[in-house]
Amino acid sequence: MTVGRENLLSINGLRLQQGERILLVEDSVALSTLLTQRLEEETGAIVTRCGSLAQARKNIDEGTFLLALSGLNLPDAPNGEILDLLVEKEIPTIVFTAMFDAETRDRCTGKKIVDYIVKDGTKTVDKVVQTVSRIIANSAHKILVVDDARTARSELVEILNRQNFQVLEARSGRQALEILTADETIDIVITDYHMADMDGYELTRRIRQTRNSEQLRIIGISSSSDRLLSASFLKAGASDFIYRPFVHEELKCRIDNNVETLAQLNHLRRLAERDDLTGLANRRHFFSTMRQHGKQAIRGSIALLDIDHFKTVNDTYGHDAGDAVLQAISAVMADMCAPARHMPARIGGEEFAIYLNHLDAFQAHSFCEELRNTIGGLAITAGSRSISATISIGVVEFEPDETFENQLNAADQLLYLAKAKGRNRVYSTLTIPEAITPTASVES
Repeated sequence: MTVGRENLLSINGLRLQQGERILLVEDSVALSTLLTQRLEEETGAIVTRCGSLAQARKNIDEGTFLLALSGLNLPDAPNGEILDLLVEKEIPTIVFTAMFDAETRDRCTGKKIVDYIVKDGTKTVDKVVQTVSRIIANSAHKILVVDDARTARSELVEILNRQNFQVLEARSGRQALEILTADETIDIVITDYHMADMDGYELTRRIRQTRNSEQLRIIGISSSSDRLLSASFLKAGASDFIYRPFVHEELKCRIDNNVETLAQLNHLRRLAERDDLTGLANRRHFFSTMRQHGKQAIRGSIALLDIDHFKTVNDTYGHDAGDAVLQAISAVMADMCAPARHMPARIGGEEFAIYLNHLDAFQAHSFCEELRNTIGGLAITAGSRSISATISIGVVEFEPDETFENQLNAADQLLYLAKAKGRNRVYSTLTIPEAITPTASVES
């Protein structure tokens, strides 16, 4: 699919990374000191403090800032002139103010700031740090905006860019489906209802055929006066709905709530699917995934591996050292498996399995030899000691008409041979001409 210029990822949102700079404009020394300490500790940013408009102007002229935090009133700028400077210099800005009324809100939203925070005694510092952390985290999320009206689409994209999201655009429902098919990392779709080729209701219904609400959040928007439209969207599978013209704060809060929901769901999924020590897939998730694949023809190979003499490591150096070995070996597996989307898992104490996606017998054997050599060359630090480790591997290519359990049993028999023949080696159907026949199944 050819993606036009309007669909390209927007890159003008801030990307706050370790060591980059935040400008803090605040004339209260106590508040400024507390904010600086917390922000540098929790975000890794370098905070430059100033207490006046003149100092802010000087600092901006001398360096580049990805984000500004500012009060509204300063000794030499009592009427919010600091916002004019920050807007002129195109620095994304969070405002914190002791007063909040309609006039203050209009002034802040008119300047297109990122967010505003009302000072609330001891909670002010927490609120500022939480807001900055949220904006930083937004850079990990992709949002697809779907609207056939260019002006309306551009307005929404601008708001999302200021919030530091990665933003994609689609001019129609059909184009949105194409983009979603090409990019599985999109987290949120915001879609208008009235579109020429496909309305937002139909788009929502089609998206939900392949992506559930735990994978993708959908927010419907419309300028329609039909108050039942929101119910229709929600029944079609939308996660939320907003009527136009929307209040910017409401839009931001609703998006933030959906992002937070996704984060919580991902956290719960990780707890359910991941081994706590190594971060790899756990036994239950690996078996469940492979059996789900098994309903179709699985293309690839499966490897089982053991850490050689692992009990000796625990007995000699202690269980903390054993944990360090497990983590180091798991990290190597994760790094080597990621590019080809292989699936490594810890399925026992020192036993691991890897689904080698689309690798035939020759490719799988070669991969396992590379993995064995890499792990054999590790110097694993455990306290003041350096420990080495080796692994034994049994690997088989999936046979078209065999069950996953039988294939796993064949790999287990080859692993047994690898250990019986001296360990620190790979056994596969290439090294055993007579081949192991997968007959007996194993329990999960």
